[in-house]
Amino acid sequence: MKTSYYDIIGDIHGRASKLTNLLEKLGYQKIDGVYQQSGHQVIFVGDFIDRGSEEKQVLEIVRGMMAQGHAQAVMGNHEFNAICYHTPDGNGDYLRSHNHAHHEQHQAFLAEYPFGSAETQEILDWFKTLPLFLEIDGFRVIHACWDENTIARIKPLLDENHCLKPEHYHQASDRGSFFYQAIETLLKGPELTLPGQSLFTDKDGTPRRKVRIKWWDKNLKTYKQAAVVSAQGREKLPDVAIPQTEALIEYPDEAPPVFFGHYWFTGQPRVISNNTVCLDYSAARAGQLVAYRFRPAQSRVLSDENFFASDALL
Repeated sequence: MKTSYYDIIGDIHGRASKLTNLLEKLGYQKIDGVYQQSGHQVIFVGDFIDRGSEEKQVLEIVRGMMAQGHAQAVMGNHEFNAICYHTPDGNGDYLRSHNHAHHEQHQAFLAEYPFGSAETQEILDWFKTLPLFLEIDGFRVIHACWDENTIARIKPLLDENHCLKPEHYHQASDRGSFFYQAIETLLKGPELTLPGQSLFTDKDGTPRRKVRIKWWDKNLKTYKQAAVVSAQGREKLPDVAIPQTEALIEYPDEAPPVFFGHYWFTGQPRVISNNTVCLDYSAARAGQLVAYRFRPAQSRVLSDENFFASDALL
């Protein structure tokens, strides 16, 4: 079946009701137990799990669509974190420690997929089949950040589907390794350390000295301008210039359109530059689950008119 339209869907985080609502708004119908629409394919940007209470239902929908060729997906940082949370490090601990913060973040998944069960291991093995990025029909999909240099360096080290190989998970959990830095950039987004003793509080109430930055913006001058934070958090950021010694990522104007999630946007979905679209509008909480309908054969000009959104179901 030829794909004429790609419907790229943002971070779901266990919100199956929002997912089914959005798929129906996009025109997908459930046929033989699988959502599908002739000439259309869904691309998921990852983060299927954690936070919401319908994780198993989300994964059943997504996996069914992918198995029959009606969807593709990339890995989100929450899938990566889950693999590491459940993988022994060989020294009596796990690649992602089971501290209070990590357990709380992963609790919704554990409620449906108990630690150590065969079903949990099967879903973790499926997570490992998710590529870090996709390049399809002249556009790109990644969870958090498309950095040309990191992509070029890591691509030859991945398998033929652009997935991490089994041994990479241990390397990617070692803060001194290239794989660790690559995962931090591609799946979690580049960060800047704030100057002096500056702090801000993130969405979970945790004080932080590092801020995620708007890598898609080519005119970043100050920490306050560059940071991806809430309005309340922004008030605490220093409005001082970013030193020229900081090597900021820039996505070239001439590069193919890239779609990503991860950043907890709010408000009306909109295109953020001529070739970048964020699809995470806080569906994990009270926000809408958002999709962008992209038709490569028609036009590569991005438009706000191509967004679809679920109802903001809690």
